[in-house]
Amino acid sequence: MSEKPQAAAIGAFIIGALAIAVTTLIYITGVGLAAERDRVVMVFDGSVKGLNLGAPVALRGVQIGQVTDIKIILDTETIDVIMLVEAELNTANIQRQGSNLEASYYDDLIARGLRAQLNTQSLLTGLLYIQLDFHNDREIQLADIQSDYTQIPTIPTDLERLTQEIEQVDIAAIADNLETIASGLSSFIGSSSFQQIPADIQSALRSVETLSASFTTQLATSGPQLDTLLDEAATTVKLANRELPAISAAAQESLSRLDEALVDLGAAADELDRLVSPDSPTTYQLNEALKELASASRAVKLLARTLEEQPEALIRGRSNTP
Repeated sequence: MSEKPQAAAIGAFIIGALAIAVTTLIYITGVGLAAERDRVVMVFDGSVKGLNLGAPVALRGVQIGQVTDIKIILDTETIDVIMLVEAELNTANIQRQGSNLEASYYDDLIARGLRAQLNTQSLLTGLLYIQLDFHNDREIQLADIQSDYTQIPTIPTDLERLTQEIEQVDIAAIADNLETIASGLSSFIGSSSFQQIPADIQSALRSVETLSASFTTQLATSGPQLDTLLDEAATTVKLANRELPAISAAAQESLSRLDEALVDLGAAADELDRLVSPDSPTTYQLNEALKELASASRAVKLLARTLEEQPEALIRGRSNTP
């Protein structure tokens, strides 16, 4: 009788464990199915050595996916080899906010400068991962491939850009230019003009020494005369300083007299204006005198005409008969 309860307990324990296992599996499966995962492709021109399946895909250091496949595409027409990398991104880790939520998710990010770039996980292992970041200064360059997934533009690493710039440098042309420069420099050094340069320098130094000696002699000769001229200039300055006060006082007195003369001249002008004004007594008397002078002139004219007509009038008197 005791074996039946024990068997029942064991059976119940097994059933409970199975139920817990099934529940856990359903939960894990449900979470995995509920996660929003998108596949994208990226095309790299350079080597992807060190990039393995399962390598992280990070957005500014935060892992949002992993590499799922790496393929080589060979263009038979141009013989170009490109590396096609497929990745699975978990967009549930990225929350969107703002007003432009209707736009295509990846198209919006790419238009805002989203680019993919290979970076090193560790210098010791040499493993690579894909770094996503925003580079607004880089143009969108998409490879011509056939894929059902969204293509994220890629940019080269700093080392790849440096390598490309070095490859674009024409080393042969630089070597030819250096050879030409060396040949020209050798010809110039071997020319007679270059060989004459030391002699010309020595001649110039001797000319400078001669000029310096001449200048020293001239300065010794002109020194006393210059001292005399400076003494005379100092004497002139002292005399000017002594005479300037008297000259200034005389100038002030002259200016004062000139001011008085100007005042008198203004008074005379006012008096003259008063005399010649139409209502002044002088003008009235002058007008009366002019009237009397005019009357006398008429009388003289009448006398002259009478004498012309009757010359005897001075003796007999004026005749009233015509």
